Amino acid sequence: MANDASSETLTQTWLAQGIDIGIELLIAVVVFVVGLRIARWLTSASVRAMTRASMDPIGIQFMRKVVYIGLLIVLLLALLQGVFGVAPTSMIAVLGAAGLAIGLALKDSLSNVASGVMLVSLKPFRVGDVVTIANQTGKVEEVSIFQTRLRGADNQIIVLPNSLITADPIVNLTPDVMRRIELVIGIGYGDDIDVARSIALEAMHSDERVLADPPPDVLVYALAENSINLGIRCHVANIDFFVTKCELTERIKKGFDAAGITIPFPQRDVHMYHHTPKPGAEQKALSQAQASSVSLDSPDHQPSVDPE
Repeated sequence: MANDASSETLTQTWLAQGIDIGIELLIAVVVFVVGLRIARWLTSASVRAMTRASMDPIGIQFMRKVVYIGLLIVLLLALLQGVFGVAPTSMIAVLGAAGLAIGLALKDSLSNVASGVMLVSLKPFRVGDVVTIANQTGKVEEVSIFQTRLRGADNQIIVLPNSLITADPIVNLTPDVMRRIELVIGIGYGDDIDVARSIALEAMHSDERVLADPPPDVLVYALAENSINLGIRCHVANIDFFVTKCELTERIKKGFDAAGITIPFPQRDVHMYHHTPKPGAEQKALSQAQASSVSLDSPDHQPSVDPE
């Protein structure tokens, strides 16, 4: 009987504890769901406030994620303390140790976060700008906590870590309304520079997309190993840069071909020199070779003796 009573008491205790744990879990789920909705609402409200304040879109995107993650951390801490009864001092100690371990394990990710803060603060570019970073060119679509997303000219998505962006030079192609086209084309040393210059200038002046101010020009850049390098320069609107550059290259090449101007490629000339021997030199060399040779049957020939 005593064993039965003990078993019944133990069962009731476990049942009561299970009910308590179930209630705590149910409360935790309800609080988490409600807190998640509140966090989203507060994040949206902060985004609206930043938009009304005419904040930069990059800063809005960045701060939206920072606010949301911060609210989630506060929600989790509130759940641990309010529902599960975890003491604040214990949480601080655990968070400190966990923060140190996470910081060592995720130092690269934390570097991306710090770089993201620098990008938002310094604003080297904005959403919609066309930039060149780490040999990647595209339009900026989003700057997040860890990475920046670009869309290339071929409509591909380019994702760059923020730490890579702050470590490399950033070329922003958007702030100015115009860009300079610069072509370096080599002509042969036997070609007329003035004729080549007039053909290139005519190709640029005949294109209505080429701006008159500043005026196009053609300069001799260098007397290279295989060619005279001409620098052909003009300015166009940002939107016309790529197509105009390609069409000017084709038009100048056709103009050079029509005028007989060559575009040389690297080449090497090899000169072969044939030396004619003096009369009697071959016979003299043959006689010397015969005189220096010794026949095996002659008495002068001494066979080699093995010292052993």
